[in-house]
Amino acid sequence: MTSYARRLGVVSGTLSVVGGIIGSGIFLNPAIVAQRAGTTALTLGAWVIGGIVALLGAFIYAELGSRTPRAGGGYVYIRDAFGPLPAFLSGWALLLAVSTGAIAAVAITFANYLVALMGWSPEVATPIAAAAIVALTGINVVGVAPGAYTQNIFTILKLGALGLLLLVAFAPGAPAHAIPVETPVPGGSLLGVLGAALVPILFSYGGWQQTNYIAEELKDPERNLPKALLAGVAIVVVVYLAANVAYLRTLGVAGLAASTAPAADTMEAWFGPAGRQLISAGIVASTFGFLALTILASPRVYQAMAADGLFPSAFARLHPRYRTPVLALGLQAAWALGLLAWGSYGDLLDWVVFADWLTFGTVALSLVVYRRRAPTATGYRGPLYPWSVMLFVAAAVWVIVGSVQSNPGNALKGALMIGAGVPVYLWSERQRRGRT
Repeated sequence: MTSYARRLGVVSGTLSVVGGIIGSGIFLNPAIVAQRAGTTALTLGAWVIGGIVALLGAFIYAELGSRTPRAGGGYVYIRDAFGPLPAFLSGWALLLAVSTGAIAAVAITFANYLVALMGWSPEVATPIAAAAIVALTGINVVGVAPGAYTQNIFTILKLGALGLLLLVAFAPGAPAHAIPVETPVPGGSLLGVLGAALVPILFSYGGWQQTNYIAEELKDPERNLPKALLAGVAIVVVVYLAANVAYLRTLGVAGLAASTAPAADTMEAWFGPAGRQLISAGIVASTFGFLALTILASPRVYQAMAADGLFPSAFARLHPRYRTPVLALGLQAAWALGLLAWGSYGDLLDWVVFADWLTFGTVALSLVVYRRRAPTATGYRGPLYPWSVMLFVAAAVWVIVGSVQSNPGNALKGALMIGAGVPVYLWSERQRRGRT
């Protein structure tokens, strides 16, 4: 039976963590955080708290990946700890909207920035987005190494663009083209302000879990996966904090809150129109790199589901030469292209915005089950346990509750969408038992 090829080292693993977290959020979301936080101290403090939560998540996923270095990541951990139904529902949400919706949304974001940067007609944005999905799927079909190298290149490019913001954060002097903006920023109770600000921050820090999906394709994953997760998340925390220092130093908290494009406004303030163009090119690279990793990683979940008999068995097969889940990659691309053509992928993401953190919280709790079953297991053991799990689950609950409270209608639609997976699971289970 064909198995995955272990071809990725710790550098590729680390870059996949960075690439899986940094998309377009850090270039845009800080404005929302500043609007909700209201002061420089609270804005930076909220990003620090978000970074701590992300590091706790890295500790948890690193230990789980070390204990069970299997393709499928969170799906496998939930299945082993709590059974196949909740695991299936996490994969169902990933395929139906979370991953495929993100692919469609990020592809059109990439295309829109590229079109604006090149001065092309906006009408070509959707065909470019579709071409990007097809091209990256094709690259990932012919092997995990080409797919990883592609996302590595674009991750390095996005870090280069963010490096310019790091220079701005600590450069001497003042902006050459200051943009004065005076906009009142609302206040509120400390707890309420921080809670509201943390929701977009925690969304921005999400994405490290995708490296666990490709654990079987890492060399020596028991050692290299924890290294990649901890190094990757640490890099992102430093980059995110430095970027926010650059925004606040240049625009001030009121200017940041009023900005619709903080990174572009900051770079333009220092370097003029050329700075705006340069950071726009960075956003093109960043979104393309994020797209490359999402297309690479998520099909490993669908392949693991099929291997368990909870998905058509054909999707469990790996290509005999390329050793990639070709049918799973094709299914994902087809569904993402359908969502792109439909044009309502943004609505889908809103419906299941809590699904990611519901999965994160459940994965964190699975570590409790793993430790009880094998308390003396060797390998990486995350620090601060059990406080790491308790705090991380509390953060996940915070995001879920906040998402439901902010838009109960979308939360209900998302719950119904996820619940629709239950009869599909029951049918799949009946088919599996029949084959057995």
